[in-house]
Amino acid sequence: MNLKTTYLGFELPHPFVVGASPIAAKLDRVRQAEDAGAAALVMNSLFEEQILHHEAGLAEHVYSHEESYAEATSYFPSPEDFHLGPDEYLERIREIKQAVDIPVIASLNGTNLGTWMEYAKYMEEAGADALELNLYYQPRSDEETCEQVEGGLIEIVEKVRQSVKLPLAVKLSPFFSSLPCFVKQVEEKGANAVVLFNRFYQPDIDIENLEAVPSLKLSDSSELLLRLRWLAILAGRTQLNLAVTGGVHTHEDAVKAVMAGADAIQLVSTLLRNGLPQITKLRRELAQWMEEREYESLAQMKGSMSYQHAPNPEAIERANYLRILQSWDVQD
Repeated sequence: MNLKTTYLGFELPHPFVVGASPIAAKLDRVRQAEDAGAAALVMNSLFEEQILHHEAGLAEHVYSHEESYAEATSYFPSPEDFHLGPDEYLERIREIKQAVDIPVIASLNGTNLGTWMEYAKYMEEAGADALELNLYYQPRSDEETCEQVEGGLIEIVEKVRQSVKLPLAVKLSPFFSSLPCFVKQVEEKGANAVVLFNRFYQPDIDIENLEAVPSLKLSDSSELLLRLRWLAILAGRTQLNLAVTGGVHTHEDAVKAVMAGADAIQLVSTLLRNGLPQITKLRRELAQWMEEREYESLAQMKGSMSYQHAPNPEAIERANYLRILQSWDVQD
């Protein structure tokens, strides 16, 4: 069965990619991922804050605000809490490139223009095959307009694109006033792919101690639905590669993602829960499912359920929305 796909200019034997995660923190895990058949590997993110700490010092960047908001310092992780510092991250790129033959995609996480963007160039020089720019940002000020938020992020994409020749993927959240318009601008600024979607940190509340409680759970298949919708909308409207991350745990999930238009499938939670052999299992089960239904290639299936194949997708979505709302009633 031909499971080949193209992502960020690389011809991959299948769509299953190890997403940004702690897996890249240890070389033996990276080798195990390649042995399990991973088509490519995205490294865990290097954060803007790590670089600022490294260059300006923790006291200047964080503790200078201690008197105005002392509680903030208790939430921010210490440098020791990160898997790798900036220099160690660049060295890890070199080590991974020597250890495996699959494409290695570095990841940079930041939301403000600044010297941290120079690290995109450093990652290129360290040997990364591509770069994933993780735009993790949640606006909280009522004085910050949507134009300012989105314009700032677009400017970051533009500046990073100008600094490196690497294939560039932009990892997004679903929280944009017009995601198709934002993706169009990302494409115009020179990106090669978008990754849908970032999983935001959702704090819980301890109602007895009256404090925020860090909470991050592994994804499950239910999270795929949001991603399927936007994959289906974007497929055919953009020349960018589309990658899905979050919610793919079974081969059925993978089938849905590809049918909606995904070129690549980033796996994280299912690998953390089931181990790296899960890559082999998903690849085998996907091939078997396609063979039983007489598909000849992944390309034949890709995008078959996207909106570009619907005569009036907006009307269909509206009709489905109304029908679902009318299908439930209070139980007697």
